[in-house]
Amino acid sequence: MAELAHRRLHLTSYQLIIGGFALVILLGALALCLPAAARDGAATPFGDALFTATSAVCVTGLVVRDTALHWSVFGQAVILVLIEIGGMGVITVAVAFTVLRRGNVSLSQRTTLQEALAAPQLGGVVRLTRFILRTSLALQAAGAAAMLPVFCRDYGPRGIWMAVFHSVSAFCNAGFDIMGSAGAPYASLTRYAADPVINLTVVFLIVAGGIGFLTWADLRQNGLHWQRWRMQTKVVLTATGILILLPALWFFFAEFDHLPLRQRLLASLFQAVTPRTAGYNTVDLTALTGAGQSILIGLMLTGGSPGSTAGGMKTTTLAVLLADTAAVLRRRESASLFGRRLDDEAGRTAGAILLLYVLLFFGGALAICAIEELPVQYCMFETASAIGTVGLTLGLTPTLGTVSRVILMALMFLGRVGGLTLVYAVGAAPRRGLSRLPQEKIIVG
Repeated sequence: MAELAHRRLHLTSYQLIIGGFALVILLGALALCLPAAARDGAATPFGDALFTATSAVCVTGLVVRDTALHWSVFGQAVILVLIEIGGMGVITVAVAFTVLRRGNVSLSQRTTLQEALAAPQLGGVVRLTRFILRTSLALQAAGAAAMLPVFCRDYGPRGIWMAVFHSVSAFCNAGFDIMGSAGAPYASLTRYAADPVINLTVVFLIVAGGIGFLTWADLRQNGLHWQRWRMQTKVVLTATGILILLPALWFFFAEFDHLPLRQRLLASLFQAVTPRTAGYNTVDLTALTGAGQSILIGLMLTGGSPGSTAGGMKTTTLAVLLADTAAVLRRRESASLFGRRLDDEAGRTAGAILLLYVLLFFGGALAICAIEELPVQYCMFETASAIGTVGLTLGLTPTLGTVSRVILMALMFLGRVGGLTLVYAVGAAPRRGLSRLPQEKIIVG
């Protein structure tokens, strides 16, 4: 019996990651239910608090209550803490406290931390954690300092809180804003569509948080020497550059040609960056063409990079899929990127991730479409935003019913922890030592 109880209490790294996120969401929801968390001093319904906490921990940004108009400073502070924990990762934050107390980090903690950070090896994960904390705090402080003059000019002393809040939210790719008091609710950063300081600072923070801590560590170690970079760093930076440049050109020439030149440049760059996966917007997204909204959906599903504050399928997944496709078209035995052959398992994993995301994204959209009787493209936009942990919306989320909100919460959670993490957490351990099944070919394509 004792041995059975020990086995039941033993959790895998994947189960710890999922359980940690779920626990933080629950505690955050309970805190947001407190009367002190709301501006009017009344307790917020648990369903609304749970949705907000899920969105914050999953660094998404979809909300059912305007963050500035409904939540008090205490409530906003709770949301900001949840964003920071969700962006850094629950396990990373927990181990960081152990490191700061100069306690010993056990082997099991190091293993879990490796899974949470998507680190390539177990050795050095504690040093990587220290680097993540220092770099994250430094970049967030720099972002807040850059935006401070603008917000203090417009809001006085309250501008300090606004600069800190938006810097943390942008770096963690969360997309929460407290601009509602400046105008209409759910305004995001539309007021600053022509302000270069806010636009460029937020863009920098989003990209900095989205390229991943492993990329920053590689850049710190090898500087700007391209040949010394790991293949993943090259893939991440190249894919990030392409996924910013091409959509920006589309928005500049096809969507925002009616805007003045400076605002047109800023709006094109901002809307190309924010779908991966920050959730801010400086223009009315409902005014975009169907093609423009479809591009945003594609960017939201792609997301950021592994080991980052961003969600989505990840840029490396897209790169591996394209490399496998190129290998098939060229009739090559294996795929390659930047002169390195890719592991066959990477291709299978990328295909599984793509299928999971497409099924969840499209299935959720069809379910909401049937329940709410809304246009399917609008529903696809919301579900892509949820599973990509983006936070962009066409205005549907606050109007949805309970079942549809539950669907979005499930998609946000799956998008943050990762579909394969959930599969590995609930699936059985692989059986070893068994003979292989007979092989038979099947025609595809």
